[in-house]
Amino acid sequence: MADEESQEPELNDKQKIEITKWFLLNSPADIQAVLKDDNLYNLAALEAFPLYNKSHMICLEIPGGVGDVLITSSGELSETEYLDPRTAQVAIIDHVKQVCTEVRPATDEELPSPYVEEFRCALDAEIIKYVDEAYPKGICSVYCIGGKDVEGPGFDFELAVVISAARHSPQNFCNGSWRSVWNVEFKDDLQMLEVRGKLQVGAHYFEEGNVQLDASHECKDSTFFQSPEDSAISICNIIRHHETEYLTSLQVSYSNLPDTTFKDLRRKLPVTRTLFPWHNTMQFSLTRDITKELGIGK
Repeated sequence: MADEESQEPELNDKQKIEITKWFLLNSPADIQAVLKDDNLYNLAALEAFPLYNKSHMICLEIPGGVGDVLITSSGELSETEYLDPRTAQVAIIDHVKQVCTEVRPATDEELPSPYVEEFRCALDAEIIKYVDEAYPKGICSVYCIGGKDVEGPGFDFELAVVISAARHSPQNFCNGSWRSVWNVEFKDDLQMLEVRGKLQVGAHYFEEGNVQLDASHECKDSTFFQSPEDSAISICNIIRHHETEYLTSLQVSYSNLPDTTFKDLRRKLPVTRTLFPWHNTMQFSLTRDITKELGIGK
């Protein structure tokens, strides 16, 4: 009777789906084998994979070899349709299989006006050069996310620069990713460009353990409203400056971990005045020290 009362209540299907979604979004575990219910897994996957693909800004090849499409909120036309502004193509996506199943030409309503497109193309060209230099195998795209119908000077519009780079090395037990989104507001009345960036870095080490890094940083800047080519150069320089500065700060921060954060986490050795030998912890034995102190085994 006591055993029956102590048993936890059975999870309902909704709770199982929510738990499965969390694992799909946050863990590489084979949750399908753990759940042992294909129907519930498929329901969870249908909800989780679109969120995962967009948050990680994955890149999928467009059929026909015409290019790649980034799965990002900036290019999302519907739940399964994503715009590639560089080729003016719309990719139809299977989120669970993470493949592009079809492609169609974008309609005029889905593309910016010629005036806005001139600024978008100029910025896209500069960002491509920057990403090729800074991120091996990096992917980028520039979208119009506001004011795409603006036909000429006198009105505001907004572009979004999306940069995604990932390196997967399971044979070395590590994966890493870089994601950045830069919103650029073209303010015609002020003749200024307002730039806001959100940078995200992820790393996962799983050799004899499980260590994950998930760091983010936000910043903003501004520059003058100029011609498409000059505006593109100024925006790209701002992006390069802030991303380089953030990467440098990360490198400095983590190179100092042994002497700062880790040092604060462990007890100091006031007698020996020496650093803890993390490379050879076997020389310390709590059992041996207690045995010696209590005189056990003599």
